[in-house]
Amino acid sequence: MINFAQLCYCIYYENYYNSFIMKNKKNNFYLMGVVFIAILGGLLFGYDTAVISGAEQALQKHLGLDAFWHGVTASSALIGCVIGSAFSGYFASGLGRRNSLRLAALLFFLSALGSYYPEFLFFSKGDTSFALILAFNFYRIIGGIGVGLASAVCPMYIAEIAPSEIRGKLVSCNQFAIIFGMLVVYFVNYMIKDGMPDEVLVSDGWRYMFGSEAVPAALFGILLFLVPETPRYLAMTHQDDKAFSVLEKVNGIDKAKTILSEIKAVTSEKTEKLLTYGLTVIVVGILLSVFQQAIGINAVLYYAPRIFEKIGGGGDGMMQTVVMGVVNILFTLVAIFTVEKMGRKPLLIVGSIGMAVGAFCVAFCDEFQVGGILPVLSIIVYAAFFMMSWGPICWVLIAEIFPNTIRGKAVAIAVAFQWIFNYLVSSTFPAMYEFSPVFAYGLYGVICVLAALFVWKMVPETKGKTLEDMTRLWKKRAKEA
Repeated sequence: MINFAQLCYCIYYENYYNSFIMKNKKNNFYLMGVVFIAILGGLLFGYDTAVISGAEQALQKHLGLDAFWHGVTASSALIGCVIGSAFSGYFASGLGRRNSLRLAALLFFLSALGSYYPEFLFFSKGDTSFALILAFNFYRIIGGIGVGLASAVCPMYIAEIAPSEIRGKLVSCNQFAIIFGMLVVYFVNYMIKDGMPDEVLVSDGWRYMFGSEAVPAALFGILLFLVPETPRYLAMTHQDDKAFSVLEKVNGIDKAKTILSEIKAVTSEKTEKLLTYGLTVIVVGILLSVFQQAIGINAVLYYAPRIFEKIGGGGDGMMQTVVMGVVNILFTLVAIFTVEKMGRKPLLIVGSIGMAVGAFCVAFCDEFQVGGILPVLSIIVYAAFFMMSWGPICWVLIAEIFPNTIRGKAVAIAVAFQWIFNYLVSSTFPAMYEFSPVFAYGLYGVICVLAALFVWKMVPETKGKTLEDMTRLWKKRAKEA
């Protein structure tokens, strides 16, 4: 069996995998290696956004944060996510998809070290001044910018390099990596906390949680020097020979010629004006992002340990969070293995309905003071249906729904809205939950129903269509409008 080192060697040195191409017109091994490296950005996305779930209580005690600054500090990375995603289109179009991911890796690494030791240069260890709080939030915002970049560019990179018949499955793997990153950090946080005295957890334990991200961030940055730029970007920047080389390895010689011709036919210009294909495509992309966050999933993911401890069900809240992470992984696999069979729209509609049921059950349990395992299971059901639908499929659609020549800008706008609503949901959830869990989860349940109706009425099915097919579809709709 070929090991990981050989995989990296295979990606970098063409003469190593020539024998594979001679036997098979397309090199699936090469494609899987490239996608594996790209989805490490998704893993870091999940790792960075979920690390706060284990550290936020100890961090609050260490810094002496009141309710307001606790909410700001717990969600400060999301400010960076908005910034990173908003500018991702400029980076993706100017630097390229690959270099944008390299920049994201660097930001992840710097954020991990800075969050681990925010006293660096300007403060003494143990300082809890307001300036130190601002410094910590600054480092978290840097990481958030990396997350915003990765969240937009990783699925874009995979979609632009993957064959159309398995594109949905491969882009869904990015969501699997996001959830796996969350699961990994849940385990890391649990192992750091397990057996650690409270005073040590408050003084240093949270540091280890944030600092642990430096390892996967460094690995991601190094491995990105082994992957190619995407053929769509290469074609749009008039590097046809390089584009054909990548397409040949992924699709085989004959198919590569056809695909490159199709790409060139719809990318005669590097970029076009954002509204060239009408307003509807932009609105659909934005609403996909808005609904993915407005249904409230990240309120559960970010505050999971605290929620589980409050509603009971036995056991440690952190351990129950790990169990939820395992369930999330399994249901993300459901999406990966069904997205090319069922299509994008059916999965989103089924997932919305399942989430609504889970949210309403949580509200019911709180209203009638039902404790124990039922509310825990209801939250897990709520999260599981998200993971088989809105979690991966929203990213799939955002990556494939926009025409090639406006994809960078359009994805940036859609993902920026996603992070804006992520911040709104995450920052308002503690106050809503304290006011009334019934209101909070009842509201999320209603939004889930509205999300199902939106998908049914407005979202086109992209299963089996090439990215160039979507360009032609929106061009036709723009003319008919």
